[in-house]
Amino acid sequence: MNPWLIFILVVIGASFLVNTAISLLNLQALSPNLPEEFTDTYDQEKYRQSQAYTRVQTIFSVLESSIITALLLLFLLSGGFNLVDQFVRGFGLGTIPTGILYAGLLTLLSSIVGLPFSIYSTFKIEAQFGFNRTTAKTYITDIIKSILLTIVLGTPILAAILWFFEYTGSHAWLLCWVGTVTFGFIVQFLAPVVIMPLFNKFTPLEDSPLKEKILTYARLQNFKISGIFTMDGSKRSTKLNAFFTGFGKFRKIVFYDTLLEKIDDDEIISVLAHEMGHFKRHHIWKMMAISILQTGLVFYLLSLFLNNPGVFAAFKMEHLSIYASLIFFAFLYSPFSTLLSILFNIMLRAHEFEADRYAAHTTGAPENLVRALKKLSVANLSNLTPHPAMVFLSYSHPPVLQRIKALRKVKS
Repeated sequence: MNPWLIFILVVIGASFLVNTAISLLNLQALSPNLPEEFTDTYDQEKYRQSQAYTRVQTIFSVLESSIITALLLLFLLSGGFNLVDQFVRGFGLGTIPTGILYAGLLTLLSSIVGLPFSIYSTFKIEAQFGFNRTTAKTYITDIIKSILLTIVLGTPILAAILWFFEYTGSHAWLLCWVGTVTFGFIVQFLAPVVIMPLFNKFTPLEDSPLKEKILTYARLQNFKISGIFTMDGSKRSTKLNAFFTGFGKFRKIVFYDTLLEKIDDDEIISVLAHEMGHFKRHHIWKMMAISILQTGLVFYLLSLFLNNPGVFAAFKMEHLSIYASLIFFAFLYSPFSTLLSILFNIMLRAHEFEADRYAAHTTGAPENLVRALKKLSVANLSNLTPHPAMVFLSYSHPPVLQRIKALRKVKS
């Protein structure tokens, strides 16, 4: 049997089994007893609802993963990748247009498979627990916009990558690295101005005591911002959130309208201080630097596996091609991607603790952030007792009880 095929099957199978096992452990970790820390915030019925939400989400996720994994294995072993390749080659286009069409059709097939699960999750599960506010019209419009955005942004970068690997020789990986990083920076600057407004409406925060508090705090921290906005998050969900967007003097603060409805001014300042802490402690730039290095590593490793006959035989391909190599490399890179993801999450959790400390010190009121975290957890029906293995493998934020405990130490 082809050793590459064995490796790929082991990777797919191991990933499925590990994720399923961790999900089941996470279900077992659900505690019927409300943590004492939350007795002033949760009532027993709301807490029961949060556990039910975690349980339903987890079972649905395992079911979705099982079906998609089975379909992927069937597609792979039956030569599906080759059938799509034969189809796009039949148009007689050049190498680069054929590669774009090949990647586009595979993406379309993947989206079609995932669509029923997305619909059920949005209109059944999220609605069942009072989160969903997405209408069918909004949902369909979002899909159309996402497809068009993928075509507009994805086609040029994929075409450039294919061209580099086709025609620039041994330095192609380096040119791809520089090109994609440059393109990524451009998109980062365009996103707040062009991309995000396609999906949501951003309204400047009206003059109010809250706005004055935000501006005063920003001045005290010598933190330049170009505007304070609310976003119509309630258009799709009742969940709460806030974030910064943009860089330097173009930074903007964005609050979900749902957030402003649920937490008071002092708590909002503490959330803002936490987000500001990420900038002040250079977390954004650190993660961007690591991400850039990872991108370079990916392109270098990819260059070593281009047109590998053994890999193409594993996928039952009749023809070698640069564009199919890009797709197949994702399967080979998957174990390393998972390992790097775990390391990233460890760093991100450490950054969250550091940003919490920054907020506690600069506002002088750790309890404000504690109250905000509690309200966010209740409003989003967060799992208060995740299994440590689940946290280790997939959590980018520490569990809320750990964050509260750390904030209490800052206070003391």
